[in-house]
Amino acid sequence: MAKIIDGKAISKQVREEIAADVVEFKAKYGSAPGLAVIIVGNDPASQVYVRNKKRACEEVGFYSESYELPVETTQAELIALVERLNNDDKINGILVQLPLPKHLDETEILLKIRPDKDVDAFHPYNVGKIMIGNHDFLPCTPAGVMVLLERSGVEISGKKCVVIGRSNIVGKPMAMLLLHANGTVTICHSRTENLKEICREADVLVASIGKPEFVTGDMVKDGAVVVDVGINRLESGKLVGDVVFSEVEPKASYITPVPGGVGPMTITMLLKNTLTAAEIARGK
Repeated sequence: MAKIIDGKAISKQVREEIAADVVEFKAKYGSAPGLAVIIVGNDPASQVYVRNKKRACEEVGFYSESYELPVETTQAELIALVERLNNDDKINGILVQLPLPKHLDETEILLKIRPDKDVDAFHPYNVGKIMIGNHDFLPCTPAGVMVLLERSGVEISGKKCVVIGRSNIVGKPMAMLLLHANGTVTICHSRTENLKEICREADVLVASIGKPEFVTGDMVKDGAVVVDVGINRLESGKLVGDVVFSEVEPKASYITPVPGGVGPMTITMLLKNTLTAAEIARGK
């Protein structure tokens, strides 16, 4: 029977630590770390995320601004807003909520965010720093996974780690962070042959493929640590991960649930990145 890794409890703990750091920060510098969130269009899921981010900023004592732009916003208008925020000393972190409407070029927009305000860690400059292990910020979801593992007492060093998924947002940086923690890492994806066999060798299995209940019990070895990054809504309205929890939980030693596992950590790590950016801006 697996030990459930409680993302809500660990996230609460980390947020309390951030809030205490913010009190010190304000006492020292006379202002709070600042985060600006930009959303274009009316995607319901994105709107929920933006509301949650605003609430999280209030909870830890950050200054925050949110910009809800109409779907017809042009590339030039969005770039102008990003550049204004780049030059605003009150703002330490800039986050552009993805996906953007089809007519906007995400790559160009993300490149316009100043690397020292790129609290999502998507800018090629920050991606390169993660690659060489000399980073200021980490992408929020993989960073959250590492904190969950660390605070649950899961040892990565020397272990066989398998990541299913190769996205720039989760899969690739996740593999890099496990590698930096001295794991032996395999990345699997839609073209991987003998996927089940590879997964069955994993001491630590991270599922971030975006397919509901893709990882079944016969893909997991006894005693493996299973991290489910997926969040998928079925037609019934039920939220499920990329792992069949009922099949995998009896075999695993540790497992993250969906919801309540990795999800709560993502916004928490965004707050941590924003605090780091504010400290760097003050020359700490």
